[in-house]
Amino acid sequence: MYCRNCGAMLLPGANVCTNCGVPVGAGRNFCPNCATPTGPNMGICVKCGYNLNWGQAPWIYSSKSAVAAGILGIFLGSLGVHNFYLGYTGKAVAQLLITLLSCGILSFVSAIWGLIEGILLLTGSINRDGHGYLLMR
Repeated sequence: MYCRNCGAMLLPGANVCTNCGVPVGAGRNFCPNCATPTGPNMGICVKCGYNLNWGQAPWIYSSKSAVAAGILGIFLGSLGVHNFYLGYTGKAVAQLLITLLSCGILSFVSAIWGLIEGILLLTGSINRDGHGYLLMR
């Protein structure tokens, strides 16, 4: 385990971090499972998937809607609008570049990709945003 305040490795059974002196479990700067830097509002570690809200509310909901994202995916999937909306910027940029750099010739590829993701969002198979929070229905 790692200190949530400074990211230092904790000794087994320790109650206080020997590096920063903070009680074990205090802080919101690092994942206690893999020591990846985290933001104060993150619910799940982006590297290892660890639930950062252990001991707090177990299900943190996103302000994003799965229905809105699904509709965006179906109608504007070739531009990656639904992935920008959900915070998956890497996938969104890929879809946008496929469409733009091919001058629209390969837009059917990213359109089918967006259609499939839109259907998965509407059926609930994709239920988390880019930060790991549950999508609202």
